[in-house]
Amino acid sequence: MIVMSIAGVDPSGGAGVYADLKTFQAIGVYGCGIVTALTAQNPYKFFSTLPVSEEYIAEQIDAVMDSYEIEFIKTGMLYSPEIIKLVSKKIREYDLKAIVDPVMVATSGGDLTKEDIAKAMNRYLLPQAILTTPNVSEAEKLTNLRITTENEAIEASKKIKCDNIITGGHLDGINTLNIGGEITIKKQDLIETDNLHGTGCNLSSAIVAYLAKNNDLKTSILKSLDYVYEGIKNGNYGTLIAKL
Repeated sequence: MIVMSIAGVDPSGGAGVYADLKTFQAIGVYGCGIVTALTAQNPYKFFSTLPVSEEYIAEQIDAVMDSYEIEFIKTGMLYSPEIIKLVSKKIREYDLKAIVDPVMVATSGGDLTKEDIAKAMNRYLLPQAILTTPNVSEAEKLTNLRITTENEAIEASKKIKCDNIITGGHLDGINTLNIGGEITIKKQDLIETDNLHGTGCNLSSAIVAYLAKNNDLKTSILKSLDYVYEGIKNGNYGTLIAKL
């Protein structure tokens, strides 16, 4: 079972491609990593971003697909509308099933992308995706709706252009799933911790891994929510390798 992450590099290892590969390994699938941008950041501070050219991103994808049969991928930080258009084209070209983590802002506070990212995602990427995993802030940008309650999250989920989960870390632990128009609410207790860097990356990559292991979409999401929750509680996603 081989899967792919198309995302940025976080040199501290807590988010981006490095985190995705750790999650893939922990759940028991082999992961390939396509780099869209370099960043200088750590769990507490964001410094800068250096994007990779669209041509070189395309060559990375083509190189991996030349050797491996891959069905499921995730996308993370894509930086620009041009990169979003390119990745959307490659998803169609290789008939990939994509989980989109619509990364726009780093946990440490830095703006990771150019303007008009939400618009480009809505136009090019989400119509090609089987799922997107926005947090509340990202869902607000994708829908132009304010989300402060469970009902507002449900209404926003109906506006997003593919199946989705609006994660509940900023909504009292209320995770809103909209799969095929069916709404499911999964409430998780919030944990007081600083160990939140990269949780969105880990969630989307876990979903990809569980899908590759022949779980259906809803089951993959629910298992991934539990995986991330345990990672937050333990303070180290690596400790889960022995458990899963």
